[in-house]
Amino acid sequence: MFQFFGKSDTTAAAVAETKASATGRVMAWSTQGRVAWSARDTVSLTKSGFTGNPIGFRAVKLIAEAAAAVPLVLQDAERRYETHPVIALLARPNAAQGRAELLENLVGQMLLTGNAYIEAVGQDGLPDELHVLRSDRMSLVPGADGWPVAYEYNVNGRKHRFAVQGALSPICHIKSFHPQDDHYGLSAMQAAASAIDVHNAASGWSKALLDNAARPSGAIVYKGAEGQSQLSADQYDRLLSEMETHHQGARNAGRPMLLEGGLDWKPMGFSPSDMEFQKTKEAAAREIAVAFGVPPMLLGITGDATYANYQEANRAFYRLTVLPLASRVAGALADWLSDFTGEVCELRPDLDQIPALSIERDAQWRRVSEATFLTQAEKRNLLGLPSLEVGHEG
Repeated sequence: MFQFFGKSDTTAAAVAETKASATGRVMAWSTQGRVAWSARDTVSLTKSGFTGNPIGFRAVKLIAEAAAAVPLVLQDAERRYETHPVIALLARPNAAQGRAELLENLVGQMLLTGNAYIEAVGQDGLPDELHVLRSDRMSLVPGADGWPVAYEYNVNGRKHRFAVQGALSPICHIKSFHPQDDHYGLSAMQAAASAIDVHNAASGWSKALLDNAARPSGAIVYKGAEGQSQLSADQYDRLLSEMETHHQGARNAGRPMLLEGGLDWKPMGFSPSDMEFQKTKEAAAREIAVAFGVPPMLLGITGDATYANYQEANRAFYRLTVLPLASRVAGALADWLSDFTGEVCELRPDLDQIPALSIERDAQWRRVSEATFLTQAEKRNLLGLPSLEVGHEG
């Protein structure tokens, strides 16, 4: 097999050494050789929380697009690479996607399902292409030691099995932390499921009000002659038909009503419980934003004054949400691809090129540059730079 940076014989011997957790066989005892199904119906959660909820949709899009746009640098202990096969692969991972599209898809899958899967396509050395696979179609098959021995991809009843035993795995599985699952990650969508249900129910309630002239406007009370307490069936059907035709919907809003003898109009307004319903919806929107780690101010949620200004909220968004996620994804990709190249390199976000962090970065560079007691190598190390630049090894 051709390798860009061939592994030494000592590395090959190290690969042959078998290491396993002492608890692995205990965890896998009841599931050996069988698919470990995820606990949540991710398809339903995605429909209700992403495609059917504006807060969840915007939160996922905001994080995924920001993480995909974060510049990445590849470096080892000695230098930073300007050109490298790994950089070229990520720049054009496949014929249908570029770097931003692949990473946005990858991060979006993690946010929606807690898991992200990348397939390596190729025969020798570094993969020729990388493809993000849908998490809801993937299932993990654990072995006797608790580690995955295969992944099954299921589409319309047809399954493809990816064997992952051996030094090189065709699948890179990136998952978020889950305290009660050995094989799958916990998504923000699952944590926000109750708040999403409340928000969707409140939106449905508001839609019903619009369908009924935008508010519970009033009631028609029948005051018939003595001994007559209710309308006949024909009278009731005729009145109902006239109400639906001439007074219901936005088109007929404000249209005057003509009442016949015995009918009286009693106007009605919003009750205190109706007014609290809107506040409940706003509270649910904040809970969804908190679960995804997006400051409510960035989502246009009113009444939120957690941050002094938009710039501060945007900086906190990058520091607390975007960068940890981008670093996790970049680190997992670097570790996985190093198995193909045989070279250990670090792939991480380039903080110097993120506009939201420019104020913090300028202050840090100023403090480090003014520290006269530090050597140049120590200053570069504090700034996250390699000791030497390319072409200055001497």
